[in-house]
Amino acid sequence: MDTLSLSVNAVSHAEPTPQTEPWDPFNSPIPNVEPWNFTVLAVLMFVVTSLSLCENFLVMYVTFRFKKLRQPLNYIIVNLALADFLVSLTGGLISFLTNARGYFFLGRWACVLEGFAVTFFGIVALWSLAVLSFERFFVICRPLGNIRLQAKHAALGLLFVWTFSFIWTFPPVLGWNRYTISKIGTTCEPDWYSTTNKDHSYIITFFSTCFILPLGVIFFCYGKLLRKLRKVSHGRLATARKPERQVTRMVIVMIVAFMVGWTPYAVFSILVTIHPSIHLDPRLASIPAFFSKTAAVYNPIIYVFMNKQFRKCLITLFTGAMLDNLNQTSERPGITAESQTGEMSAIAARIPVGTSSQKSDDSPTECGSFAQLPIPENKVCPI
Repeated sequence: MDTLSLSVNAVSHAEPTPQTEPWDPFNSPIPNVEPWNFTVLAVLMFVVTSLSLCENFLVMYVTFRFKKLRQPLNYIIVNLALADFLVSLTGGLISFLTNARGYFFLGRWACVLEGFAVTFFGIVALWSLAVLSFERFFVICRPLGNIRLQAKHAALGLLFVWTFSFIWTFPPVLGWNRYTISKIGTTCEPDWYSTTNKDHSYIITFFSTCFILPLGVIFFCYGKLLRKLRKVSHGRLATARKPERQVTRMVIVMIVAFMVGWTPYAVFSILVTIHPSIHLDPRLASIPAFFSKTAAVYNPIIYVFMNKQFRKCLITLFTGAMLDNLNQTSERPGITAESQTGEMSAIAARIPVGTSSQKSDDSPTECGSFAQLPIPENKVCPI
């Protein structure tokens, strides 16, 4: 034990120096952080988790209730809702409970499970956004000619998302990096602060495959999609170009939302990986992770609830009214071609493939796809 020498009347006395116990995040809150900070985080996580669980459950339930919504292009949307729901059910709920207590009272194994679950489901949601952008690019730009998106293609996309995400989020459980407590002491995450080359190699690989690559897919696909729509709308009347303008605005919102949700966490993680000795206030270090969890709230709003067809199904679910536009549109006079098809299929139908036979093969037949991009309100089947 260290001693402190004191001189009293020219006589030296040795007294033990006080030593503080090392902080154990599984037994007590982090020192020097006032309890009200954890209360604020608990309230925020309660609000975010509640909204996310309700919104994403509605997406899955309404899709289950309305058969016309169960189209191949919508599979990835439901998958996104499922992933966001599981993120909130695991990470959001646990984060609320641990912040309410002020520390991760569930123990070390629960920390590993929570860190893996949140990372895994979060990457599933992130890659779902990338696959969704690719499917929209596939439907609008038709890079393979008259080959259309079918259920088997959508199922392969789902298989890729879950398999690829598992491959790159499970290694920390086996020892390539690890899931550990965060600086604030109430959530768990990969060990960004490790100084070993082995852990650095995982972090670099993880961000290359689970952030840079899906972000590149999103920019490429939406960039190609916007260029295609710009060519199609060139020279047309302003009213005819309105659907393409709405698509452009929607794509911009999607990209901005992606960047807002994931860029702060990615930048923070890369920063502490490069400079693991950097000193950051634990409260400041918790903000990027909180931002990434809010994506589970605005994803269904952007990708689902802003679509009129889904909103009509949702209203019908709560009011019990008949949804004529999904069942009897062909019997109504004065309905446009867009109203008898899905919104994205209607836009794609106006884009020539190259030959008349291909145009005939690509004539729109799918109806009621709420994952599709928006068209003007008067172009959607009225109730």
